[in-house]
Amino acid sequence: MTPRLFVVSAPSGTGKTTIVKRLVEENPGVSLAVSHTTRPPREQEQDQRDYYFVSDTAFDEIRGYDGFLEHADVFGNRYGTSRREVNEKLASGRQVILEIDWQGAEQVRRAKPDAQCIFLLPPSRDELEKRLRGRNTDKPEVVERRFSEARHDVRKWTDFHYVLVNDDIDETCRRMSKILKGDGAQYAVSDERHRARVEELIGAGDW
Repeated sequence: MTPRLFVVSAPSGTGKTTIVKRLVEENPGVSLAVSHTTRPPREQEQDQRDYYFVSDTAFDEIRGYDGFLEHADVFGNRYGTSRREVNEKLASGRQVILEIDWQGAEQVRRAKPDAQCIFLLPPSRDELEKRLRGRNTDKPEVVERRFSEARHDVRKWTDFHYVLVNDDIDETCRRMSKILKGDGAQYAVSDERHRARVEELIGAGDW
């Protein structure tokens, strides 16, 4: 496969981290670009595996010499993707995945117009709320904020090349693998039949 850059974005609680980890595990030649973040590690997270956990000073230093391909403030913490890491992995012949929010995806599209951007959606508003409350990783006020912003984030799907509804992890991984292999045209935002199904989902309920 020709080395390409893929961006995976989703509202908080949609399951993108689980999906991306499985894609990397199940697809030889696919590599995750690990992000930098200023937030503290959660239980069982490891530095350089899940994130590069850095101080605000270190983050500012990298940003100062344009070391980030993209960066964004999310829920009071900062996240950024190393430009050098992405370029080195692409040069080695690997497919590279970035797991970032829609703000970062916009920056990547400007910097690397050939990047393929995939948006994941939850199967319903109620399921999204259930997932956010069931994670038990955030304080109640943070959960409320995540849910409120997620309801706004779902509207960003039209800015991406592909859109998938994560109602089944196995099926979503299968569809994502097809996109990575260049065989995912049926999930393209430009496909009017697929677009109509997604619009019906987003239009249902009080999003």
